[in-house]
Amino acid sequence: MTLDDPRTGILAERLAAVRQRIGAAVAATAATGGAAADPTLIVVTKFHPGADVLRLRRLGVADVGENRDQEAAAKAAEVADAHLRWHFIGQLQSNKAKSVVGYAHAVHSIDRASLIAALEKTMVVEQQQTGRANLDCFLQLDLSSAYPELAAQANNAQGGRGGLTPSDMEKMADKIAASAGLNLAGVMAVAPLGVAPEPAFELLARLSAKLVAAHPQATGISAGMSHDLEAAIACGATHLRVGSDILGPRPAVL
Repeated sequence: MTLDDPRTGILAERLAAVRQRIGAAVAATAATGGAAADPTLIVVTKFHPGADVLRLRRLGVADVGENRDQEAAAKAAEVADAHLRWHFIGQLQSNKAKSVVGYAHAVHSIDRASLIAALEKTMVVEQQQTGRANLDCFLQLDLSSAYPELAAQANNAQGGRGGLTPSDMEKMADKIAASAGLNLAGVMAVAPLGVAPEPAFELLARLSAKLVAAHPQATGISAGMSHDLEAAIACGATHLRVGSDILGPRPAVL
């Protein structure tokens, strides 16, 4: 595989287009007096082969995201790049903690106390054996409360997209902050389906400010995907999770 193969060319064009969108959104936010820092682009490679991760790496991508442990672990082993940062962004079962801490630099979907406990227990052992760095942990928040019309549907496909209720944020944040091997990195959310994303991301920004007041290091805001990254940047997103606009449609499952 070389940088001039057709697939690499396609990825390069799509990556450049997304980076251009990000740059334009950052500039527009700065022009209105908002935060203007460049967010970290996490390219979500789920359902795409490890070869695409290698291509992206050669194109300068430093952060990739996966939402299934079995797939992520296999790709991390295949790519075997110590300088590539793996972000786990899907719902994580506690029994997968041992596997995830073997490759992930960050988990963006912390949503319950039992998962925090499982990650802490596993990280203590992992750090004793390998000396790896602490695991960055983002609290996933359910933002359906930003939409009164969705509040009664928070658990269905048109309501919440998973995560803690905002009222549980501080309790879970304190638990992460007190856990060995874990860094409280910030908050993460997915805007509800079928509605404008701005109210959700505005709520996320307010919750982030509340979290930072108690935990100054937890400045991360993981928000924004292919279809709503501009709205996320306008509300202070520090990490974007973009998949389809770079990788294209999911490969057919044979």
